[in-house]
Amino acid sequence: MHSPDSTLAPRPVKRVVIAGGGTAGWMAAAALSKTLGKVLDIVLVESEEIGTVGVGEATIPTLVTFHRLLDIKEQEYMAAVQGTVKLGISFENWKDVGHRYIHSFGISGKDHWSAGFQNFWLRGRAEGLASEYSDYCIELQAALQDRFSHLPRYHVNYAYHMDAALYARYLRGFSERHGCRRIEGKIVDVATDAEGNIASLRLERGEVIEGDLFIDCTGFRGLLIGKTLGVGFTDWSHWLFNDSALATQTTAVRDAVPYTRAIAGDSGWQWRIPLQHRVGNGIVYSSRHMSDDQAREEFLGSVEGEIIKQPWPVRFQPGQRQQCWARNCVALGLAGSFIEPLESTTIHLIQRGIVHLLQNFPQVITQPAIDEYNARLDEELQHVRDFVVMHYHISDRRDTPYWREIAEMKIPDTLRHRIELFRETGNVFHVPGELFGVNSWVQVMLGQGIQPRRYHPTADVMSREDLARFLGDIRGNVLDTVRQFPAHMDHLRHYAPAQVPEAVAAAAR
Repeated sequence: MHSPDSTLAPRPVKRVVIAGGGTAGWMAAAALSKTLGKVLDIVLVESEEIGTVGVGEATIPTLVTFHRLLDIKEQEYMAAVQGTVKLGISFENWKDVGHRYIHSFGISGKDHWSAGFQNFWLRGRAEGLASEYSDYCIELQAALQDRFSHLPRYHVNYAYHMDAALYARYLRGFSERHGCRRIEGKIVDVATDAEGNIASLRLERGEVIEGDLFIDCTGFRGLLIGKTLGVGFTDWSHWLFNDSALATQTTAVRDAVPYTRAIAGDSGWQWRIPLQHRVGNGIVYSSRHMSDDQAREEFLGSVEGEIIKQPWPVRFQPGQRQQCWARNCVALGLAGSFIEPLESTTIHLIQRGIVHLLQNFPQVITQPAIDEYNARLDEELQHVRDFVVMHYHISDRRDTPYWREIAEMKIPDTLRHRIELFRETGNVFHVPGELFGVNSWVQVMLGQGIQPRRYHPTADVMSREDLARFLGDIRGNVLDTVRQFPAHMDHLRHYAPAQVPEAVAAAAR
């Protein structure tokens, strides 16, 4: 086993070998083959004997952008993966038992260059002029009313719910059409050269797969990045207590809603992801606070519909690799990091790793390119981690040992600053390019009960009458716009499986 060091002799890249399939592997294959397939030999090695976690079925709007970059047609994709539209996440029992709010993907109100809309809303609330914050966001109101539409004059921010297995199959067909070769086989050995770089993979039947750049998509095992190169893993379990999950699939008992449900429980939370043909369900919990038997009992006692697939367990450790790119190996997906799927960020982080790799893709592998990649990914991971940790920290729940221990938890300084800034001033610290924008932080912090003590003085420039008119016009426009949307289920008829071209359907099968 070799440990990465700070020096690396330049290595030309002609062949890329992706170890592992699933969502991470086939997303990487799709992006690389579509972008660089004419100048690279791209090989993906996977074994049908090795299952995937299979729970990444809720996404965020960045996947829409990813598909547009690859020229993936939405109608074909949605039909192939039995997808539904997602406008946000319904958080239930997070502030307290019985409380609900929605974190939507939309923008609330209108900002001034010097102050965000929340400052005008805060003054309006203080003077009795403003209604609920949710009334000023088109996507949030559409989610509450189970409506959706593509509008020619307004870009609706949305994402998808999808069948993860069907998505991997869909991307496989896409990747193979763009030149990626799939090799069936179980990896039994990873060979390194004299300098400590990965040289080849040996499969169970004896075949040796050589490469110049290797992408580790072997999941939590981290077969290449961890077991072979010895890159360590930074544990975040002191901030994120959950380390276990159960997942299952059930028949649908009602129309699909255009949002994911995240339902907090005694020692974790449950997800509900509505697809066209079924519902994805899961419970995420802390094994220190709830036994597997207790989790199973609570979970199965709450799911709706008939169980299609018996619950399967998932064990995980929250955290990240100390280097997601080491020597000639890049770790994607669960091999590189894991932050529980509370805000549906798993696929986004895969995507960002792929985009950063493509933007820094080397003719020859050099240490500066590796360092730049790791620095950018570290920043994104810290941002996402802080956003997820915040949901727990600002909860008012103290009804179980799990929630009482969370209340005493010391949070990252970076997160503490964001919360205190909002509580004192109504402002949100935000770095351009961060995944979660100002409105996401505002929706979650307001949704879980943080009321800022002050607001920006720009909000006082308006007269009381002008402020009332400003808020009323925005609210009226939101309500008038959403009334034009068809029901979510009516919109989904455009994505029926019958719309899939036979070539795409065959790949999905």
